[in-house]
Formats: sequence, C-alpha cells, structure tokens
Amino acid sequence: MTFAQLVIHNRAHESNCVSNDGFCPSWIADNWQRYTHPFWQHVYLTVIAVTIGFAIAAGLAILAYRRRWLITPIVSTTGIMYTIPSLSLFFILQPITGRGTTTALIALISYTLLIVFRNTLTGLDNVPAETRDAARGLGLTEGQVLWRVDVPLALPEIMAGLRVATTTTVGLATLAFFAGAGGLGGSIFSNLTFKSNVIVAGGLCVLLAVVLDLMILLVQRMLTPWRRVHP
Repeated sequence: MTFAQLVIHNRAHESNCVSNDGFCPSWIADNWQRYTHPFWQHVYLTVIAVTIGFAIAAGLAILAYRRRWLITPIVSTTGIMYTIPSLSLFFILQPITGRGTTTALIALISYTLLIVFRNTLTGLDNVPAETRDAARGLGLTEGQVLWRVDVPLALPEIMAGLRVATTTTVGLATLAFFAGAGGLGGSIFSNLTFKSNVIVAGGLCVLLAVVLDLMILLVQRMLTPWRRVHP
C-alpha cells in the first residue's frame, strides 16, 4: 500500500512539474529518446556545412595568397553573405532551393566562409619571410614551400578559424528547422516555456559545440607536434 501511494505521489509530482513548465528530471528520463533524431540531424547539418565551407574558404584563401587582387572581392562577397540575418537567409533561399536540408546547408556554409578565409589568409601571411627564404635556399619549389612550410606553420590560425566556424554553425543550425531541415531547433521552439525541454535541447547543442571544438583542438595538436610544451 505504501509503495502504491509512493508511485501515485511521484506521478502526481511529475504531472504538477510538467504542468508548471518546470525542470522535471523524471520527465527527461522518460522522454530523452525524442531528442535522439533531432540531435543527429543537428550533427549532420553542422559537420557537412563546416566541412564544405572549410574546403571552399581554405581553397580560396590559398588562391588569394598567391593572387592578392582576389582578396578584396572575396572578402567583400563573403562579408555580405555573413551580414545577412540567418533567419532571413533561410526564407530567402526557399523559393530557389525549396524547403529541406539543401537550403539549410547553403545558408550554414555561407556563414563559415568569411571566418575560415580570413583566418587562413592571416595564418599564411604570418609565416616569417626568412623561413620561406630558407626553404627556397634548400631547393624547394614554390609549391613545396606552400605545402611544406606555409600551410603547416599557418595551421594554428587556420584551426582557430575552423573552431570558431564550427561553434558558430552549431548555434545557427538551431534555426535550420525553419527551412524544414530539422535539428534541435525544432525541439527547442516546440515548447519554449517548458524548462525541461529547453534545457535538454539547448544542453545538447552546447555539448555538441564543446565536443566538436575539443576534437578540432585534438587534431590541431596532432598536426602541430612542434608546438607542444615539453618540461
């Protein structure tokens, strides 16, 4: 009898918590699976957008590093794309690309370009001239100097740009559901007044951003062993 009363009391407490839009651990434990699919949608949107955006922006930066006249038009174009409000861009693209993942990815990719381009170009420009001269003195061609000297030494700045672009994309991807692409934004905006819902969905966004940032940092440490501090 006591156990039955306890169960009834707990259920009543949970019901009151939910009806009051509170933070309800028992509700979270019973409903966590509803966030699984949106979470993986969010991961997909973030990883694909950052990967494509990084490839485009880094390639443009390397090209502009050799052909300086390209810097101004590229910065101007990517800067304009970056200043367009994200929600507006999702709606602007829909008549052209329709609702769905494609529209969301185009918008998300566009916001990574300026960040990665600037950081990559800055990293390349900051490579000491005497280091390049020494490489040429060893008989390296211009292409070998670029890939064996310039790019490796520019990696810290390049990876810093990638980290900023990634965490920014995680946040912007919460608006992707307005384009019909799903993600955790749909879960968050489905019930903004319910604390449990917002905390779980928002917490998963924060967790994703932290994990991806740490993964990029780990890759950076692996690619730049000479920067490790030894006692």
